[in-house]
Amino acid sequence: MRKAGAFVVAILMWCAALGASQSREQKRLEACGQVFKEIMDIPDGIPKDLLNKAECVIVIPSVLKFAIGIGGDFGRGVITCRTGQHFTGHWSAPALFALEGANIGLQLGGQVTDFVLLVMNPKGANSILSSKVKLGADASAAAGPKGRTAAADTDIVMRAEVLSYSRSRGLFAGISLEGSTLRSDGSANKKLYGRSLSAKEIVRQGKVGVPTSGRELVSLLDKKSPKNASDPVSLKE
Repeated sequence: MRKAGAFVVAILMWCAALGASQSREQKRLEACGQVFKEIMDIPDGIPKDLLNKAECVIVIPSVLKFAIGIGGDFGRGVITCRTGQHFTGHWSAPALFALEGANIGLQLGGQVTDFVLLVMNPKGANSILSSKVKLGADASAAAGPKGRTAAADTDIVMRAEVLSYSRSRGLFAGISLEGSTLRSDGSANKKLYGRSLSAKEIVRQGKVGVPTSGRELVSLLDKKSPKNASDPVSLKE
C-alpha cells in the first residue's frame, strides 16, 4: 500500500510540474501579445511602413540587464513570420525564442526591458529560423527608426536584416543589439506544442496551429499588417 501511495503521489507531482511548465510557456505567449499591443499603441512607435515590409517579428518581454555595459542579459520571447513561400501570407504560429548576449548597451543598466525586432528580408528570416544567430555577425542589425513619419529608406535601414526596438520604464527607442544571440528555445517549444519541433517547422512549414495563448499577437499582426509591402503581388491580392 505504501508503494502504491508513493507511486500515486509521484504521478500527481509529475502532472503538477507538467501543468506548471505548460502554463509558463502560455504566459510567455500572452505577455508577448500584450507587449506588442502596447508598443504598437505608442504614437511615435514602430513606423507602419517598416512593419509592412517585415518578414518576421520577434517580441521578447521583460529582458533584465544585470550590469551596465558588458553583462548578462537574457530573455525569452517568440518569433512569428508571414506564411507562404515568399512571405506573402498571414502570420504564422509563434515559435518560442531566446535572446542571449553581452552588448545591449549602457542605457539599460539594471532595467527590465521589452524588445521588438523586425526581420526585414528572407535571408535574415531563414538564418534566424535555421540556427543560432549572432546579431551583427551572422545577420546585420541596426537600431530601428521610430515615429510614424520616420524615413524607411535610409542606408542603414535598407542594409539591415534586423531592426530592433526597446521599451524600458516607459521609454521607447530604437536600439542596437549587435553582439547578442538569438536561438530557438527547443525545450519550451516542445512543452508548448507537445512534441519536438524546430522553429522552421512551426513558423515556415505550418506543422502546428496558433495556440490560444498566441492568438492576441498573431491576430494583431494580421490586423496591423495583413500585406507584405515588399512584395507587389501580395499587395494586389
